[in-house]
This record gives sequence, structure tokens and C-alpha cells, in this order.
Amino acid sequence: MTGKVTKIEKEPLDWAGRSLFHLMVLGVCLANPGCKSHPGSMFAVRNARAPVPGDISPAEAAPSPQPSIIRAASFRIEQESEGGRESGIDRDASESKVTEIEDGSEVRNQLVQLSVTPFAGVANDSADSITDLHSLIAQALSVHPRIQAARERVAALNNRVPQVTSLDDPVIGNTFWPIHDQALQTAGGRVGHQFSLAQKVPWPEKLIARGLVAQREAQVAAAEVAKAEREIVEAVQLAYYELWLADRLIEIVEENQELVGDLITIAEARYKTGGSQQDILRAEMEGDKLDDQLISLSRQKEQARADLGTLVRQPMHLMPTAFEQLDTDNIVPDLELLVAEAEQCNPSLQGLAAEIARDRAKQTLACLQQYPDFQLGLGYSIISDDQNVISPVANGHDNINFSIGVSLPIWRDKINGGVREAAHQRNSTIHLREAERDRLRGQLRRQVASAYAAKEQLELFRDRLIPKTEQTLEIATADYQGKKADFTDLIETYRELLSYQVQVARVQVTLAGTTAQIERTVGCESQRFFR
Repeated sequence: MTGKVTKIEKEPLDWAGRSLFHLMVLGVCLANPGCKSHPGSMFAVRNARAPVPGDISPAEAAPSPQPSIIRAASFRIEQESEGGRESGIDRDASESKVTEIEDGSEVRNQLVQLSVTPFAGVANDSADSITDLHSLIAQALSVHPRIQAARERVAALNNRVPQVTSLDDPVIGNTFWPIHDQALQTAGGRVGHQFSLAQKVPWPEKLIARGLVAQREAQVAAAEVAKAEREIVEAVQLAYYELWLADRLIEIVEENQELVGDLITIAEARYKTGGSQQDILRAEMEGDKLDDQLISLSRQKEQARADLGTLVRQPMHLMPTAFEQLDTDNIVPDLELLVAEAEQCNPSLQGLAAEIARDRAKQTLACLQQYPDFQLGLGYSIISDDQNVISPVANGHDNINFSIGVSLPIWRDKINGGVREAAHQRNSTIHLREAERDRLRGQLRRQVASAYAAKEQLELFRDRLIPKTEQTLEIATADYQGKKADFTDLIETYRELLSYQVQVARVQVTLAGTTAQIERTVGCESQRFFR
């Protein structure tokens, strides 16, 4: 020990430099090896190179889907900016639902298994193109970047928990006196170096409360995942229904082309018996109008396919198609069941319940600020006794010491202000949840009313208007052939029939789309909510 101290005294500055270097090496060795390649680390800066134009990450290379017209038209839950009426919510029941949204797995399973109620059957167009609505929904949920971004946010927030529940890094230091005659003197000799190790330790319950706040934040993000998934499912359904509508309208127009051909034949036969050639030309013009509609409908179909392909991120040559008949006869929504289940499943309500639980944890953390934090320390002093020592009894024994300190939470205004802030924030979130619940109830009432109106309208067209119009067309055709009616009456009846057929297809899509909106508002599988 004596020889080592003498060396330190002869080269104090050099020894101090080496000790500082050793401390730096210790800090580098304690660093996480997995972070050495991080762009912000000293290792990455040392090995950094200029970016090459060809260096594109897979995430940057993947094309971002353009916003779908159909998706833009989908039902959106507005954000309420004002507080609702005085809260009567069962707070414990609200916070108990938070545990149901720890991750989005349960919600995703419900979405993938979502009942495709409006379809009686779906056929495959080709082996390479997805034509099944169930498969399209599963594909969109697995690849859509918005959902992936929401899931990554949940993962990021889950990794915040170990950060806020861990202690701060300890601090190691060295105090030294390079000038011997000005160094600190003790009875045991001259102090050459004083090493210290300090650790800040907060009040134990504070770490628990911080971790709980971080967990609740992750649960709020998980509710956002469920909300994004519901929006994507609805957008896929609406886009699929629009594609089906285009196919159905093309089919109706092609069927009416045959009817117009029959009208032309009838007009030509009437012309041979003394009728007007004008009737033939008018019938041919109706055929030309149908050709024009086919062109527009073909463009509409390709646009719908593009929107649907964007949602599922399929290549242009593999864009999906829709087939078969929409089965909307069994869609009879039960309002009471829908409202009750929406209060349990709706992602917005689940997210607000998680926010209430988070605010309660923040309030607990604010109350804990009245308790002190601790500072623990360990010190080691190197003592020299061979020269420049004042004490006649110096023995050169090194010293070790321990220290403890506490913070003094004496500024009560600051602490009480934090507690009141957290309480007001929690009450605000409770009122927002009440307002959101009332809004969802009204939204479901409107959607159910729209569904019933569409169903009644569909029954009116199918059971009364179309059969009577077809009968009228047959009578008008017979009267025209018997020279008892004008060709104008025949054309008008034909146009009415075409209009009703088109309206039936549109009402079917409206009813199916309303069902998709109801499913999104509820947030759960909808099959059991329809009688």
C-alpha cells in the first residue's frame, strides 16, 4: 500500500487521468451490447457511412395504400369535446373491463371469425385472387399498415413498464487533490482520492404506481388497435359491397339489353303492319343508353376493385372480385341486444375505461409525492502517510463510509395541486365516457332505424312494385302489338322496371352496409344480434 501511494504522489495528474479513463471504460462495459448498432450510439457514429440511393428499408419500399373512397365514407365515431351530464357510471365496473383489452388478440379473433351474414355464398374467381369476404377481412387485418402501426405502439408502451419501474442509474465518482500541500488532511494522513457510489431510491410505492400508469397507457393503445381493426373490417365490407353492386348492376343492364332487343323486334313487327319507324329508333336508342351505362358500370367496378385491393394490399393483377347474391332477408337487428353489447365491446368505451383506470393510477402517484425519496451512498478514501502529512499520528489506513439522505417534500402547494389536477382529469374522463356511451346509443338507434327502413323498402320493391310493373309491361306489350297502346307507354313501363331493379340492388347494398356500420359501432361479432 505504501509503495502504491508514493507512486500516486509522484504522478498525481497522470494517476487522476488514468482513474477517469478507467471510469469511462467501466461505463462503456456496462452498456447494453445490443445498443451498439443503434444510430445514436458512439459505435454507430464511428462506423457510419453516407446513405446509398439503393439503401431502402422494406418498410420504406412497401407502397402505402391510398385512402379508399369507400373507407372515407365509412361510419366514423366523432370525438366529444364537451363533458357529459353528471356521471352515474359504475366506476369499478368500468375499470374491471380494462383487463379485457391487455392485447388485441381476443378482438382480432372475433374479427377474423366475423360472420359474413349478408352473403349466401361466395365463389372463387381464380386460384390467385381472393374472392372470399372472410379471407379478405383476415388479409386486411394481417397486412394493413395502420393496424400494424397501432400494434407496434402497444408493443412500445409495454416496454415502457420496466423503464418506469426500475431505479435510476447509480452514480460513481472520484474526488482527488493533485496538489499535495492543498489536499485534505485527516488524523490518519493526507487524503489522495475519495471514491463515491450513490444510488437514488424513490419511495417504494411510487415505482409500483408508475408501472401501473404505464400498463394503463398500453391498455389504452390496445383499445386503439381494436378500434382500427373495426374500421378496417368495415371499410373492407363496404368496398366489397360496392364491388358486388357494380357486378349486379352490370348483370341487370345485360338482362335489360335482351328486353330491349325484344322491344326492337316488336317495334319492327309493328312497323311492317303500318306502325311508325320512330318506334324502332326509340327502342334502339334505349339499347344505346344501356351500352353507355355498361361503360360507366365497368369503370365503377374497376374503381371498387382498386379500393378493395388497396385495403388488402394486393397487386393490380390480383385484384379481388365479388360474386353470388347478397342475402339480406334475415337481417333484423335487435336494438336492445346491440346497445347492451356495445357497452361491453365498443373499443372507444374500452379505451375510455382504460383511461379512467390510468387517471386513477396517476392520482395515486400524485398522492405519493408527499412521501420522501432516499439517497444511499458508499465512499472509499485513500489515505497517505509518507509525506506532506500534518498529523503526527498518521497511519495511512484507508477509510470507508456510508451515507443516507432523504428528500423533504415540504412544498405542499405543489403536491396538493398535482393531486387536484389528477382528480379533475379522472372526472373529465368519466364524463367523456358517459357522453360517448350516450352517443353510441343514439348512433345505434339511427342505424337500426335505417336498417328497418331499407328492409321494408326492399320488401316493397320485391313483393309489390316489381311484380306489378312486370305485369304492366306484359299488358303494355300486348296492347302495343294489338295497336291498343302507344310505344311511349311501353317505353315508360320498361324504364320503371329497370329503375326498380336498380333500386333493389342499391337497397340491398345499403342494408348490408348498415349492418357493417352496426357491427363497427357494437365492436363485437354481430350474428347473435340479428333475429
